[in-house]
Order: sequence, then structure tokens, then C-alpha cells
Amino acid sequence: MELKDAVAVVTGANRGLGRHLAAQLVERGAKVYAAARRPETVDLPGVIALRLDVTDEESIRNAARVASDATLLVNNAGISTGAPLIAGSPDAVRLELEVNFFGPLAVTRAFAPVIESNGGGGVLNVLSVLSWLHPAGLGSYAAAKAAAWALTNASREELAPRGIDVSGLYVGYMDTDMAAGVPADQKADPAEVADRALSGMETGLPEILADEATRYVKQSLAAAPNAA
Repeated sequence: MELKDAVAVVTGANRGLGRHLAAQLVERGAKVYAAARRPETVDLPGVIALRLDVTDEESIRNAARVASDATLLVNNAGISTGAPLIAGSPDAVRLELEVNFFGPLAVTRAFAPVIESNGGGGVLNVLSVLSWLHPAGLGSYAAAKAAAWALTNASREELAPRGIDVSGLYVGYMDTDMAAGVPADQKADPAEVADRALSGMETGLPEILADEATRYVKQSLAAAPNAA
């Protein structure tokens, strides 16, 4: 997909990876709607701040009406509660699924007809190495990202006839607020991850593997459980 002159909607664009994705899309010549629950927190030059809460259907519908010229959707907004599936709070598990699975699903459903009506384009889902690796301590996050992996693959097939390419970005820890407690040498630079993601979109990659750990885990999927 050509990003120059694309019209992108980036969810969770006020910080972390989303902020880098929005900034680099501007640098590549795209018009960018930087979406956040609180648009006043968006401080990037050259973008249009857009209110969008991925857990609020009315907010999503309003955003799709405002960004009616969109040709690219980046489903980046996410949350990690750190809840295990069995011992964790049921509310935390539901929240992870609401934000990390049902949110991207709802936003994609709202923007697919917009993108199609503008001649087609693309969707980029920001996923995780935990789409494929499921440690007990992060069970709710891993379950939600595994579901989002299925969403990515199924929607790719469903949206292709409508002229919409769907890609997934898979990455481990990044140097963002979500991974603040992780040692620095175990975290990828989100600016580099954003660059790889957008370059992958431009070349039409369905799966963009952003770091070595993610590539290793993907290669290990056929191994016995826990072998990775």
C-alpha cells in the first residue's frame, strides 16, 4: 500500500508506539487522524486529533463520520492488566478482551466501508508475540492477542475482495509505558518498530515480525507445547 497521500486513522496515537506510527506516517506524506480517548492529549504537529474510544460504539461511529476520507486504519490502542486467566479478576480479563479484541473488531467494522468507498486501502493491527506465546502470568493479555490474531487473519480474507489489505504487526517488549518495568536491554525501540511496520505495509506483508524474539517464537509454533 502506498502511504504517500494515504489518509490514516491511528488509534492510541497520543503516546507510545501509536505516537511514533502517527508521526512517521506524517513524514511519509500521509494525512493522519491521531485518535485517542482524550484528544487533548495528542501533541503531535501535523495531525488531526480525533476522539475515539475503542470500547464506545457511539465514539467509533462518530470518528468514522469525521474521518470519512480514511484509506488506512491502524488498530494500535491496547491495554495490559497483567491478569492471569484463572486467578485474575474476571473484570480485568473482560477489559483486556474489550480493548484488545472487541475494540479493533468494532473499529474495523466501522471503517471498512469508509475505506472501501474511498477506493480501498489497508488495515494494520498491532498485535504481540503473545499472540503465539501464552505465559500464565499474562494469560488475559495473551488470550486477547491470540483472538486478535484470528481477527487479523479472518478479516484479511473477508476484506480482500473489498480492496482492503490487512496486516498484523507482531512484537515483544517495547520501550513504552506498558513495559516500564522491563529491563531496557530487553525492549525494542518503538521508533524502529514503527518504521518496520510501515515499511511492511508498503510492501504488502501480511505478517510483520518486528524483532528477533518474535521471529523465533513464530518459527517455534510447530514445536511441542512449552518448547519455545
